[in-house]
Amino acid sequence: MTQAIDDWAYGVTRVAVMTGAGISTDSGIPDYRGPNGVWTRDPAAAEVFTYPNFMADPAVRRRFWQRYLNHAAWQAEPNAAHRALAELERSGSSVRILTQNIDGLHQLAGSTPRKVLELHGSMRTVVCTGCGERTPTGQTLARVAEGEHDPSCPSCGSILKLGLVMFGEHLDATVLGQAKRVAAVSQLLLVVGSSLLVEPAASLCAVAADAGARLVIVNRDPTPYDHLAVDVIREPIGVAVPRIAAALGKVNEAGL
Repeated sequence: MTQAIDDWAYGVTRVAVMTGAGISTDSGIPDYRGPNGVWTRDPAAAEVFTYPNFMADPAVRRRFWQRYLNHAAWQAEPNAAHRALAELERSGSSVRILTQNIDGLHQLAGSTPRKVLELHGSMRTVVCTGCGERTPTGQTLARVAEGEHDPSCPSCGSILKLGLVMFGEHLDATVLGQAKRVAAVSQLLLVVGSSLLVEPAASLCAVAADAGARLVIVNRDPTPYDHLAVDVIREPIGVAVPRIAAALGKVNEAGL
């Protein structure tokens, strides 16, 4: 199902963009469920990202920190899709990013940080599970690199974890509530590179559609929400998103 962009871009000035791991693969960060995804190549890796396991077992925490010590995201740069969305915001459109990603590439591309809602948290911050203190991830990774395999909070001695949402944890209720409000008032919800298999984030599609927004999905594989979409685009994200952003920017400039 592919329509001309003009058919659904007409009159759109309020855009919500929900992004998943697929938008960052062109930056060298593997997705999770694709042919070369993290879970596809190593199904057991999910155990390391499960909150009860992480909290109960120092060996799991050691494996977790080693995974992030040299994670591809630390060297990654925003790609054409990230940059196109930032440029769309600069063109004058009202753009809000609802991202399932933890890599921070939207902000690095130039999207206004307060307009980026990180539904699953961020890998760029470490949080203490005891006192709640937040610190830059680099400080903790430096300790890991020096041989401290299970670093604890320097303030209270409790377990440290990345500021991301693990399996077995709930999404931040405030962030999720904001995302639902954004989806409900948008004219267009553009979903990019998400399998839409992870709830409750995926349900934002239904929130937007029920409120009358146009839903457009850009993803390589079918999703559970394709039937609600006015358009489903299978072409590569690095091609599709700049083309869509350019079309929406022209609509805004023309006041259509």
